[in-house]
Amino acid sequence: MTTKDCILAIDQGTTSTRSIVFDRNAQALSVSRREFPQHYPEPGWVEHDVEDIWRDVVDTAKEAIEQVGGLSRIAGLGITNQRETVVIWERATGKPIHNAIVWQDRRTAHECARLKQEGAEPMMRAKTGLLLDPYFSGSKIAWLLDNVPGARLRAEAGELAVGTIDCFLLWRLTGGRVHATDVTNACRTALFDIHTLQWDPELLQLFNVPEAILPEICDNSGRLGETDRELFGESIIIGGMAGDQHAAMVGQVCFKEGTAKSTYGTGCFMLLNTGEKPVVSRNRLLTTIGFRINGKTTYALEGSIFVAGAAIKWLRDGLHLITHASQTDDMATRIPDSHGVYMVPGFVGLGAPHWDPDARGLICGLTLGSTQAHIARAALESVAFQTYDLAHAMREDGAMQASTLRIDGGMAANDWFSQFLADMLEANVERPRDLETTALGAAFLAGLATGVWNTLEEVTATWQQERVFTPRMEPNQRQTMIDGWHDAVRRTLTVQPEPKVTAPNVTQFRAA
Repeated sequence: MTTKDCILAIDQGTTSTRSIVFDRNAQALSVSRREFPQHYPEPGWVEHDVEDIWRDVVDTAKEAIEQVGGLSRIAGLGITNQRETVVIWERATGKPIHNAIVWQDRRTAHECARLKQEGAEPMMRAKTGLLLDPYFSGSKIAWLLDNVPGARLRAEAGELAVGTIDCFLLWRLTGGRVHATDVTNACRTALFDIHTLQWDPELLQLFNVPEAILPEICDNSGRLGETDRELFGESIIIGGMAGDQHAAMVGQVCFKEGTAKSTYGTGCFMLLNTGEKPVVSRNRLLTTIGFRINGKTTYALEGSIFVAGAAIKWLRDGLHLITHASQTDDMATRIPDSHGVYMVPGFVGLGAPHWDPDARGLICGLTLGSTQAHIARAALESVAFQTYDLAHAMREDGAMQASTLRIDGGMAANDWFSQFLADMLEANVERPRDLETTALGAAFLAGLATGVWNTLEEVTATWQQERVFTPRMEPNQRQTMIDGWHDAVRRTLTVQPEPKVTAPNVTQFRAA
């Protein structure tokens, strides 16, 4: 056991960067946060300036360290990040050759559609567990290589490096000494075989990505490197790294098969632990790596929703209906129902289980009696309805039963939303004491590598429940609302739904 009993977690998200110091009891001792600009150069394109991200990572980390009195208690550092967002940089200087292309970006939709028409998706899905969609990193990397002048030639000459945000931060933090990513970020690139745990030559050829620019692949917990001494005054061991949704799975201590969590940030991502064997989805969910610790790989089923908290942000910044996200709780509570108003937040297409990149947002059911409160409530309801669709797909895929759903992320703080979610799922919804489970998961991974925690059992013992929401809506009312939602979704789809295939051994999210 180390005398240094704290971990610095860097949580680099889609709209903000947080640095949090956690102690051995998983208590947050300090927090520093910065929002950074989003760039939309074309309709459906989303970019980040990674120099903004790097600046905020360093500044927030320094502030969080200072708030606990310096480095004397910091045993290590963990990184968690927005997944699928990708950047290419110069090996000699560390400078990016272009803005990062964000996971929400749809610029490669036509290329993905072409590859799908040519029959590439079954091979890709068998190896990666993913679908051919611009959401994933492979087509983004190819776009950068083909559209930044000279990039492909420089890549083939070994002058460039590519990575998701975790990889870029690890490079910068170590002063360019380490070019590596972890299995959870690698498995979201569409270039990585989740069975062999290696970059796959056939996938690299499919997307025309040279292997020379790709990083080494590591477990989620282990000594990945040390920070450059000049950054914080002395070196810090970097002991953990995971994509945000996988880190949240660790933060919610979903270590046992059948445990599930759903994170409500910019998007919503539900992961169900399926154990040591990957489960192939018949309902267009993703088969992914949950985490890999001590050489043991745990798999998960994932449902990905592109817009959750981003819909509330749009109410604030786009429509100016609210000034703070917390207002939506009061707005939803003060009206008896949504007045027949539905919002389908397809601002950047629809994710699972529809995977329609060309779908766009819709508000329907408006009458002269509709108010700002009805629209705000419809936005909250849309996230719960989308979660219902994910849970329904998992149920049909026949994975092991989950008796409750653990939630986290900003929207989880909304009591009205959490109760409505329980009503839609007909399941207990469990909220932890600390909603910063993504950062906490990164801290757990780094702490396991540096002796702050020695076993998964020690990590599990730190988790504390804040509240459980139990379903209380009448079944007929619930079904009527779901039917209305599905009617609204059909109005937005440009891709005809695939026929449903029911799997054996049906699993349910149901109240314990």
